[in-house]
Amino acid sequence: MLTTKDFDYHLPEHLIAQTPLADRAASRLLVLDRQTGRKQDLHFDQIINFLNPGDALVVNETRVIPARLFGIKPETGGHLEVLLLNNTQGNQWECLIKPARRAKTGTQIVFGEDGRLTATVVSEGDHGGRIIEFSYEGVFLEILESLGQMPLPPYIKERLEDADRYQTVYAKENGSAAAPTAGLHFTDELLEAIKAKGVEIIPLVLHVGLGTFRPVSADSIEDHEMHAEYYQLSQESADAIQAVQARGGKIFAVGTTSVRTLETIAAKFDGQVRADSGWTQIFISPGFEFKVVDHLITNFHLPCSTLVMLVSAFYNREAVLAAYEHAVEAEYRFFSFGDSMLIL
Repeated sequence: MLTTKDFDYHLPEHLIAQTPLADRAASRLLVLDRQTGRKQDLHFDQIINFLNPGDALVVNETRVIPARLFGIKPETGGHLEVLLLNNTQGNQWECLIKPARRAKTGTQIVFGEDGRLTATVVSEGDHGGRIIEFSYEGVFLEILESLGQMPLPPYIKERLEDADRYQTVYAKENGSAAAPTAGLHFTDELLEAIKAKGVEIIPLVLHVGLGTFRPVSADSIEDHEMHAEYYQLSQESADAIQAVQARGGKIFAVGTTSVRTLETIAAKFDGQVRADSGWTQIFISPGFEFKVVDHLITNFHLPCSTLVMLVSAFYNREAVLAAYEHAVEAEYRFFSFGDSMLIL
């Protein structure tokens, strides 16, 4: 039985990328071949050499919203930090609040000097999780754009000068609390070159939520409970994936979010890809049988995280940890603004 510690590795702090590179596609690319065990140290723009006419690149078009809000409790003047995670229904959102002890059910929160956005804590969950209901006049996302900040992960200490660098160039659908970081390496120019080679770019949506921020606390990975994230695959995209599979093309999933969406749908429809939407709590760990994804493009993830477990399921734990050790020795850049890996 695998434990959480089986997915640990040593990462020197100076290898955690604090800022994005000037050129997205200039990041490094570690290529792992599952058939031969070979490793190659390349740069991301060389990924086009591994894509063939008839293949498909499946990308997550979610867009990160400025989901970090700073408010006060009007009755005490106490300050609260609110991180929006999922729009559960209407004006209600699942969120994390710090300090959580100050945000009991019924707590009122006011955002902005003019108080044009207010909220009430509706219910309490674990680890600082809350459901809050907003009150406002106008368009919520416009208010959020003016009051909110980009919700960078806690390991990034540097200020992000250009908020668009925490968005993929193809981001469209508002709703994520974090970026699908494997896609941050693509430029418009690289995507056009990939299309010109005869490779399809197929979109889907998975809004990245609470699971990204919550560590695995269980000793045994079997005891870990994933939180739900909303996904959507259109009929057009489902048809395109089916056509690629029918002609023998390969499915390259850009990021773990694309993997989770495709494999959730395949599990639901007996291995088939169909148009679908809903909430997924899929937890992919070693022993999982992949039905759709042929190749994976992914960043380097936090030690002991569910994402390292997913990547280990796609290859194997020993090979993935060896690749991570190689990346540390070669001084790759890690996490959200870091370098990338392609598993063939």
